[in-house]
Amino acid sequence: MESKRVVVTGLGAITPIGNTVKDFWEGLVKGKNGAGEITRFDSTLFKTHFACEVKGYDPDDFFDKKTVRKYDLFAQFDLIAADEAIADSGLSPENTDCDEVGVMITSGIGGVNHFYSEMMEYADTDRVPRFSPFLITKMIVNMPAGVVSIKYGFRGPNYATVSACASSAHAIIDAFDNIRYGRCQAVVAGGAGAAITVPGIGGFNSMKALSTRNDDPLTASRPFDLNRDGFVMGEGAGCLVFEEYEHAVARGAKIYAEVVGGGTSADAYHITAPHPEGKGAILSMQRALKDAGLQPEAVDHINTHGTSTPAGDLAEPIAIKEVFGEHAYNISINSTKSMTGHLLGGAGAIEAIASVLALKNGIVPPTINHFDDDPQIDSRLDFTFNKARQRDIHYALSNSFGFGGQNATLIFKKFKS
Repeated sequence: MESKRVVVTGLGAITPIGNTVKDFWEGLVKGKNGAGEITRFDSTLFKTHFACEVKGYDPDDFFDKKTVRKYDLFAQFDLIAADEAIADSGLSPENTDCDEVGVMITSGIGGVNHFYSEMMEYADTDRVPRFSPFLITKMIVNMPAGVVSIKYGFRGPNYATVSACASSAHAIIDAFDNIRYGRCQAVVAGGAGAAITVPGIGGFNSMKALSTRNDDPLTASRPFDLNRDGFVMGEGAGCLVFEEYEHAVARGAKIYAEVVGGGTSADAYHITAPHPEGKGAILSMQRALKDAGLQPEAVDHINTHGTSTPAGDLAEPIAIKEVFGEHAYNISINSTKSMTGHLLGGAGAIEAIASVLALKNGIVPPTINHFDDDPQIDSRLDFTFNKARQRDIHYALSNSFGFGGQNATLIFKKFKS
């Protein structure tokens, strides 16, 4: 089967360091920090009191009150990012066949906050089962994909992939495959995270995954640093519009970058810990390179999964060195989670946007909060610590790894007509 070219024509984001793509990118380049005290609930009794929240968010700025009641926060974030991406792309019923436009928008957990609120209200009453009629639709992960299709009339493939923190990266790979193999002409793909909640913080605290650096939250997300102690929870969403190249050109769309490869794998090792030798990550990156028809030496930039956990930040550099050999030392590596925190199921999407804009603008955003080298991590690798760097990037790779050992790797190419 002939493979079609797939390009990125629209971007949308709402993040802890910027509520639009423009502000998000400016925040990345400046090394802006999204961490602060949790405001979404009283975290006094929890081990972690901080997170990377979306700043200044008021749902009434985006939705009428009736709509706000229908959607959990993760879905609100997804819909906001999708609206921005679609508007940015200029995709509309006037210039495309809506039967040929898919929507693959997801989340790692879904409406955990609404589910928690409903259960607490049930437990605090006489336990008569009086639940919101929106309980189920506010909770399930696929709802934003359905709502976007309803709003815009997109009748192509429509579903949500779920693979924990790799969810939106898997959604993008599915979008890529559906377009290049001719199943549709365009796909809106991405994902959100909104787990800064009692069960979200409490659950990740219990498994010792979160940083507890409460005395200094601004430096708590320290990917690849000696004194990292866990990830910082983030929230928000990212969405991208992908199109078949000829379709995009025919309607005069602007093109940010080209998608050329996607790889997936499983660690087959542990439900939460990465394989210590990075075996799944190695396979994921190798398969993405093979899919793109690239030699390892072609890659200039890697946006790592880089969560700031003790085990994860050891395994990924091992995998990078195994895949890229001596060329690994020529690659500009970074972790944007040092600024945004970890958006869970939304991480792959906002990091795909960061990779696309790094290609387009020739700038590698920094990995902030680096203070001390970890002797277990090869210091010859270039992690772009603390300051953004200009670089002509031809190919950018983005990694996303999820609990369950589920891995996804994306490769983007600088666009040339």
